[in-house]
Amino acid sequence: MTLLISEKDVLELLTMHDAIAAVEEVMSRQAAGQAIVHPRHRLELPDKGFLHYMAGADVTAGIVGMKLYTSVHGALRFLVPLYRSSTGELLALVEAKHLSVMRTGAASGVATRYMAREDACALALIGSGLQARGQIEAVAAVRNLTDVRVFSRNAERRAQFANEMEDLLEIPVNPVDSAQAAVRNADIIVTATTASKPVVEGAWIAPGTHINAIGANFPQKRELDDAAVARAARIAVDFVEQAKTEAGDLIQAFATEPARWNSVVELSQIIAGKIPGRENETEVTLFKSSGIAIWDVAAATKVYELAVAKGRGTKIPLWEQK
Repeated sequence: MTLLISEKDVLELLTMHDAIAAVEEVMSRQAAGQAIVHPRHRLELPDKGFLHYMAGADVTAGIVGMKLYTSVHGALRFLVPLYRSSTGELLALVEAKHLSVMRTGAASGVATRYMAREDACALALIGSGLQARGQIEAVAAVRNLTDVRVFSRNAERRAQFANEMEDLLEIPVNPVDSAQAAVRNADIIVTATTASKPVVEGAWIAPGTHINAIGANFPQKRELDDAAVARAARIAVDFVEQAKTEAGDLIQAFATEPARWNSVVELSQIIAGKIPGRENETEVTLFKSSGIAIWDVAAATKVYELAVAKGRGTKIPLWEQK
């Protein structure tokens, strides 16, 4: 029988520790050819909206699923159906707004673990919206942060966000008045915006910085200028095929030199130890995140397992024999 897992269930069951572990494990399987990734597709709707859909399979776990979501008039509605691949059984329908925040944050946490300096302790966060909370929580889970600076366009919202995250993480989180002030001398930079024009310039970035750029997943959008991308000695993405159609920061920076794509690697290869995350302490490294369905499948599978173990969720009869 299918289990309907609510947003409330996900909020109460899924920890960032579990999300990071699930995402890291499924990406190690991606490197070994034991996870299947299909890129995101978007169906544009008449009223300036989209239906987005992306699919993936964890071959080792025997789970296949997809994420479906609409974005219409600023509202996002996420759903992840999970199937057992050996039988086709629909195991769960998971409401996935919080799950999406957690799995995206978890991927940045994994990238930070493998690509940032071990002593990185100062974080600059650009953005204070839906995804920003998961980003700061995930980076704090893998590095000993002592200084967090956050900038977003709305001064009131960034101050509120900083206060909430300081209380949650028990580390200093300070709102600042500009992106440049946030980025100055940061060890880790996270951009989590809907920007169409760069919000971080290469000239601001200190040697040895690691960047997680998670916005700009349309080709016409970007968060990093050409100089910022050029500063990166190592550029990793989640899935090269998808990055070439969505990763606006790279698409625009590489427009006149498409051969630069040849130097872009997948984060899974770094996790598997096939490629180093960085060569030395002074390199700038970049993880350009677009978001792939195996992250959703992995995180939703963990939620499903916890829900079954703890008696959570609502059983719904689908295709039951009368």
